[in-house]
Amino acid sequence: MDSQAEHRADYFRRSNLLVMVAIFVGLSYHAWAVFSPSTIPYDLLGPLGTFTKYLVENHKTLLNIGCLVTWLGHVGEALCALMLCKMKGITDPSTQRLWLVQTFFFGMGSLYFLLTYNPRKKTW
Repeated sequence: MDSQAEHRADYFRRSNLLVMVAIFVGLSYHAWAVFSPSTIPYDLLGPLGTFTKYLVENHKTLLNIGCLVTWLGHVGEALCALMLCKMKGITDPSTQRLWLVQTFFFGMGSLYFLLTYNPRKKTW
């Protein structure tokens, strides 16, 4: 949809699948390192495994804080999505829920489309 799109109360755009997969993998890996680091096969992951093992062994508190900040950030982005829906005239409750859920799980990968959505104002 073009940035000067008609106003739609049910405007929704799904995030790019590649972006969604990348965010899902990154968040899952981070959570794995925080909640179950003893199950990670560090040797099979090459440099990523070496780096993760270093972080787990030497900076566990930083990993924990990073996980908390990441999820709090996603909560904030999801709430921001709801506010933007109202500001941009997206009033359909099911569409607002779609934005809330997608933005909670995929953050800026979702919020970008809502931020750049610029509906035309109705002129009489």
